[in-house]
Amino acid sequence: MSDIGSYLDEHENKNLLRFITCGSVDDGKSTLIGRLLYDSKLIYEDQISALQDDSEKCGTTGAGEIDYALLLDGLKAEREQGITIDVAYRYFSTPQRKFIIADTPGHEQYTRNMATGASTANLAVILIDARYGVVTQTRRHAFIASLLGIRHLLVAVNKMDIGGYREETFLTIRQTFSDFARRLDIPDIRFVPVSALKGTNVSCRSPELTPWYTGPSLLEILESVDVSQDVNTHDFRFPVQTVLRPHLDFRGFAGTVVSGAVAPGERLRVLPSGKVSSVKRLVTADGDLERAFAPQAVTIELADEVDISSGDMLVHDNNLPRVRDRFEAVVIWMSEIPLKAGSHYLVRHAGRFVKARVAALLYAIDVNTMEQSEVAELPLNGIGRIVVETTLPLYVDAYAVNRATGSLVFVDPLSNVTAGAAMITDDVFVDAQTPRAVSDAATLIRDHVERREFHWETGLVTARDRLVRNRHVGKTVLVTGGSTIAVQTFGKELEQRLFRLNLNSYYLGYSSLSRGLASDVADIRSEHDAQIRRLGELSRILTDAGLIFITALPEADRYTVERLKLLSQPNELLTVELGGVGDAVRGAAITLDERTPLAEGVDAVLALLADNRVIPDYCI
Repeated sequence: MSDIGSYLDEHENKNLLRFITCGSVDDGKSTLIGRLLYDSKLIYEDQISALQDDSEKCGTTGAGEIDYALLLDGLKAEREQGITIDVAYRYFSTPQRKFIIADTPGHEQYTRNMATGASTANLAVILIDARYGVVTQTRRHAFIASLLGIRHLLVAVNKMDIGGYREETFLTIRQTFSDFARRLDIPDIRFVPVSALKGTNVSCRSPELTPWYTGPSLLEILESVDVSQDVNTHDFRFPVQTVLRPHLDFRGFAGTVVSGAVAPGERLRVLPSGKVSSVKRLVTADGDLERAFAPQAVTIELADEVDISSGDMLVHDNNLPRVRDRFEAVVIWMSEIPLKAGSHYLVRHAGRFVKARVAALLYAIDVNTMEQSEVAELPLNGIGRIVVETTLPLYVDAYAVNRATGSLVFVDPLSNVTAGAAMITDDVFVDAQTPRAVSDAATLIRDHVERREFHWETGLVTARDRLVRNRHVGKTVLVTGGSTIAVQTFGKELEQRLFRLNLNSYYLGYSSLSRGLASDVADIRSEHDAQIRRLGELSRILTDAGLIFITALPEADRYTVERLKLLSQPNELLTVELGGVGDAVRGAAITLDERTPLAEGVDAVLALLADNRVIPDYCI
């Protein structure tokens, strides 16, 4: 029993390495893993016998040869076509380490499957067919591995036996890939020449076939690569999965430590409530722990009675994540329905489902050239950078710092299928350099208005309730076109007439805005533009409150009027132009001759408001 116990303890304490095999189709990924399993003596005799029979029936290696790929390609379609379609996971171990392998497909149409397998990997083995060298899928998979935070890349130049193990072939491929990899964020890249079919340099070195290669074999690299520094041990993050209350004397919060470590006595903060307590116990089925590390599953008992629910997060009091409802992310799109700006999804982040909106599609990334290009949509397997907005704040870190809290999954709210995977970045999108043009401004403001309405929080009083009480709807009236004195006088007179009719109206002069609500605005384009932005937001609020909001802007140009109309949405803005030909210039609802008497002009505007069903007919 002591020998068995020692063996189990030794096996339990082995270091675990998760890795994937990727690359272009037919580069030998499945064959390589099958060869590793075979050479590691981890295939039973009955499995070998079945493998030999399968190789005779549907193998691709020729008569008498074992097709090791059949150990992983278990789907009927995979065996018929000789390709990998789904991600296949296999487990094996050596005296030095335990391994979990994900064999990923090489076809471009299954890129999403490759990304799924890479999401939890520490290392990627990229196979390159020595006959063809670096191809599109080689670059694509290397780029995705970089995006997903894989810090170790093992480039296996396969099928060296076909070309006679020529050193020049290996060196050429190594140089080509190294030139491409300089643009990737992968600090550890190693190269090894192999023949997965023959076993050359796979589990042990083959100096008789590759005397010019003096490095370790592929398995020796897998056994020795150091991944201890890849785990975030500094930032403690603990999403609460469930609350355990077996009896009155115990209340614990169960979950997985996704990063960092925690110990009894340490002070924790609860997000989103902000409550602070300290750790009383770290409870597991095998007893209490003195310290819990990622990725251990534990139950945390706090010293104080704190209200915590599933989806909340526990963090160290002096080390908080960012709380964001708007952020940038790099997305790998996995849905056949293209990603477009303005689309709504559910996002899963750290155990929570939150409603989200793609506020902007900034650009798509060409994996071959690494160039960025403006696109209207992102297709299946496309990679791009987006701006995401959520209805509730998320507790996020940059993906480069913390893979657990820096990643999220898009879910289609109708079909409930996974639509995409995203990695949160440090940057925040701003439109500071956008040219000042009416069309560009309209696009930006429409995006802003859509975001604003998406988050707009209403009270218990409805628009119909206000209509019944006020006897009119909310509306903004912009008076422009004349001199400063003329538009101010007209606006004030209109306000007074409406007030005398027992209608709720309010006049705000531009000087009141610039010296009050917008006096602190410092805008990179111009102070005027920033003040107009404030005026438009105020228009939205006051019309939502049911007021007839009146403001006066002398000589407002078409650019200003268009901005105000957009910002006032979903309520309409009516423009009154004094002494001009504003219908063609500003799209005015009514144009009054400068010689029209003040009272007559106000009567005309009141009639306009009645015609537009803003105020009742009997008021005029």
